[in-house]
Amino acid sequence: METIKKIFSGNIRQYGMVIALFVLMIFFAIVTKGVLLLPMNVSNLVSQNAYVLILAVGMLFCIITGNVDLSVGSIVALVGAISGIIIVRMGIPFWLGIIFCIVIGGAVGAFQGWYIAYMRVPAFIVTLAGMLMYRGLTMNFLGGQTISQYPRGFQFLAQGFVLQSSTIKLPLVEGGISINILAILLGIIASVIYIIFTLSSQRGKQKYNFEVDPPSVLILKFIVITIIINFFTIEFALYKGIPAVLLIIVALVVIYTFIANKTILGRHIYAMGGNEKAAKLSGVKTKKDLFLVYANMGILAALAGMIVAARLNAATPKAGSGFELDAIAACYIGGASASGGIGTIIGAIVGGLVMGVLNNGMTILGFSIDMQQVVKGAVLLLAVTFDVYSKSKSSVK
Repeated sequence: METIKKIFSGNIRQYGMVIALFVLMIFFAIVTKGVLLLPMNVSNLVSQNAYVLILAVGMLFCIITGNVDLSVGSIVALVGAISGIIIVRMGIPFWLGIIFCIVIGGAVGAFQGWYIAYMRVPAFIVTLAGMLMYRGLTMNFLGGQTISQYPRGFQFLAQGFVLQSSTIKLPLVEGGISINILAILLGIIASVIYIIFTLSSQRGKQKYNFEVDPPSVLILKFIVITIIINFFTIEFALYKGIPAVLLIIVALVVIYTFIANKTILGRHIYAMGGNEKAAKLSGVKTKKDLFLVYANMGILAALAGMIVAARLNAATPKAGSGFELDAIAACYIGGASASGGIGTIIGAIVGGLVMGVLNNGMTILGFSIDMQQVVKGAVLLLAVTFDVYSKSKSSVK
């Protein structure tokens, strides 16, 4: 019991949502009679919700500063439209089109960041205006029509699987079982890397006499995380292998977790979200950092836009509708504070997966879209209520 208390004492919201995700998966696995955990469904869970996870990574930094970005859904649609025009209609090589779209996303984000950081126009107003403008530009560029049939290289972003040639057939049952050996190997490697980095972090904390987890807590964490990692990689291995989009998400999580926790920029963003005036007096270049946050959000929205277009194999005028709400909800559900200054990349990813499992599970059970919105809204309200309650309780202490 003492071990469990130790685990939760560090970050109750983050661990609480991990447990909620685990409970949700078990619940839907039971009520769907195992359908949710079929390898194909687990793979689709990642592919279908990749846009939420990518947008949540960028949105988290906006929320940490005490703001939001309401324009990301429209940027997704705009970049999708531009990719369709230049790659499909104009025949530009897909890799050059990807670079161009990333630049466009960065430029759009920088435009908004300049207004927010240097012109001091509230982020809510700037991004609301952007949501309307970019949606209008999308409709204008596409003329209300859909552009389809991207080249295979572009489709690989969202539909591809890594090294499918490593799949072998095991004659364990009648007809045999196909399994991707590379996926299994990557799961083992990821588990080893997690253990090595965690132990390295522990030694670093001990060096400076910081409090560290006792061996019993550490071993329990290793067991739980290793089981989770290898469960998913085995599921992927039994389908088609590791989705290419998953590798993109993992790379983003690693890069942005490093930025948030190990760089001066990351520390300044958290400081600005905690108290912007105090941060500015301490020498933090708040305008520059806020500008970079929104430029980065534009880049990630562009990436999400291309992944959505690649998954649909089409650029559509209605793409990205409501995506900004999904990204914001994922961050709040994952532990970000509505008042800024608090939140983690891993928490945002967990929040996005909670939304994804809810969507997938309710769809399998035949819930209507209307009821799915009701449930997701209730989950978001509960998550924010828990945040407010936790703060009020800690302030009383």
